[in-house]
Amino acid sequence: MQHDLQLRAAARAIYDACYPTEEWAPVSFDEAERFGTVHYRQAVGAAQEARCVLASQHQQLQFASIL
Repeated sequence: MQHDLQLRAAARAIYDACYPTEEWAPVSFDEAERFGTVHYRQAVGAAQEARCVLASQHQQLQFASIL
C-alpha cells in the first residue's frame, strides 16, 4: 500500500481513531503495517470501503449537476 499514499493516510487515520491506545492495539500503525496485524488489515479494509462510498457519492453529485 506504500504506492497509494491517500489510502495509506486514510488507513492510518482510521487505525488511530479506532485503536487510540495500547489497550486497543499493542503496536503503532507503522509496526502494524510492517507485521500485517489484524488491526492494520481492518483499518485498510475500512479505508478501501470508505473510498468506494466517497467515490460513489462524488459520481452521484457530478451526475446531478449535469441534470
